[in-house]
This record gives sequence, C-alpha cells and structure tokens, in this order.
Amino acid sequence: MKTVKVQEKNWPAGKIFHADCREVLPQLESNSVDLVLTDPPYFIDGMGDDWDRSKLETKVNKAGIIGGRPIGMKFDMSQGYSFQEFLTPIFKESFRVLKPGGFLISFSQARLFHRLAVAAEDQGFEIRDMLAWHHNGQAKAFTQDHFVRKNKNLSEREKARLLKELDGRKTPQLKPQLEPMVLAQKPKEGTFIDNWMKYKVGLIDTTQSLDETFPGNLMAVAKPGKAEKGADNIHLTVKPTVLLSHLIKIFTVEGAVVLDPFLGSGSTAVAAIESSRQFIGIERDPGYFEISNTRIKKAIKAL
Repeated sequence: MKTVKVQEKNWPAGKIFHADCREVLPQLESNSVDLVLTDPPYFIDGMGDDWDRSKLETKVNKAGIIGGRPIGMKFDMSQGYSFQEFLTPIFKESFRVLKPGGFLISFSQARLFHRLAVAAEDQGFEIRDMLAWHHNGQAKAFTQDHFVRKNKNLSEREKARLLKELDGRKTPQLKPQLEPMVLAQKPKEGTFIDNWMKYKVGLIDTTQSLDETFPGNLMAVAKPGKAEKGADNIHLTVKPTVLLSHLIKIFTVEGAVVLDPFLGSGSTAVAAIESSRQFIGIERDPGYFEISNTRIKKAIKAL
C-alpha cells in the first residue's frame, strides 16, 4: 500500500480527506456514522488497490476499450477474490464506525456483487437486500466476424457459411442497464424502537419516493450530465446526486453523518449537502480530491 500524505479540508457540512481510506478509517470514532454510502473501485478495468489512474489510462488507450470486463475479455476468477480481500479491512472499519442499526450501501459491478456482499457479511453485517440503479447503458458485446475472416484454416465458402450462422451472435454481455448495490445493516441493539430511540437509525423513511409510489429496490435515474458533474470532471463512474440523495433520505434523518471512503469526484458529499446531512469523504486521487472540493463549494453556494 502506497503512503499518501493526509490532507484535510473542512466545510460547514463536513470534511473530506485526501488520503488512503485504510489510513483514515481507523482514526474515526466508533459508532459515530449513520450511513456508509460508497462506490469502491471494482478492479475490472485494471484499477487495483494502488488507485493509479495513469496506469489505467495507459491500458485503456492501448486496448481501445473499457467497460464491465477485464481488458481483452480475459476473465480471471482471482479478480473476485482480490476484490473481496481488498474490501475486507475497509468493511471491518466501516462496521466499527457505524452506529448499531446503521446501513452500508455499496455499489458494485454485477459479476463481482457476490464478493462484495461476502466481504461485508464476513465482517458482521446483515445483508438486507440488493438494490439496483437502473439506467440506459452502452452495449459492449462484440461480434466474432473478424476472427472468422482471419482464420486461415477455413475456406472462403466455410467462412461465408459460418458468418451467416453467427449473424447476431456476440460475446456474452447483455446491454448493461443496472448497477447493483449491496444493502447491509449493522445489527441493531434490542428492538427496532430501542435502537431508534438511542441512535436514530435502523428504520427507513418510506415517504421518500422517486416516482410517487412506495420506494423500491430498483431505482430508475438517468446518468449525470456535464452540468451536474462539472465540465472538468474526468471520473469514470460518476453517480447521479438524485439517486444518492434518495438513498440518503431513505436511510438517515436530517443532520446525520454520511461516510464515503471512496469519495471520487464528490457526489456523495454533494448529495449529503443537498439532503441537509453531514458528510465525511475520503479520496486518494489528488485530481478527484480537487474536483470534489470544487463541487462541494458549488453545492454549498447553491443553498
């Protein structure tokens, strides 16, 4: 683990750290956070636990692709195990800092969801549900036509026949239209009412709705545009603040503390501000840290 010099920026509604969350989390007070809402790196595009964005961009530029698969479609089961191992100490600390009955909500990639859930469950969390962000993603499956045409062992006639047979057949990737989230809860103390009276967490606010119906675990929200993200925001997986605010309002009360160990470009902090909550954010990448500060300043000014 590379050492990152810890910098702290304080705002009226909270604070953010330019640091590795594995260094900051142990310094936070136990039972002091109402909600952990985060979007960790998934390891699927070459981004490992050193958060070296320059390495990732080099791989992407070289391969010409990026998405919900390892570069070159080379699936490796060890990625899932590495992902789980990486998250284990972070979820251990998340469990400690959460109030009893508090929730952990973590975005994931579909094929690694189970590893994230196991990492949380092994640290004592109760897995309550799988939530899903429904959006209109970009199809990533591709044909095998070029491999057929380049095959020197096939005659032109055989190639034509095979190309016709494979018409419409592509690599096994349906168009991505959802991003799963693990909903996990730290065990409550006593009954729901006992826990609520002491900590004000553990029960959800069902008056919060995206579509004027009872809140559901499938949440349809458009991907954020440049106006929301900011013109200079180069983060690859920015989440819409409407979605994050919705989650924050369901699972916390006004004034609650929302923690994001992987703040990225600051969406969770912005959503907390817009929802009248406090925030603690941790971000290792210096560029993202500065983008976060810019977006937080703008959100506070807009109040």
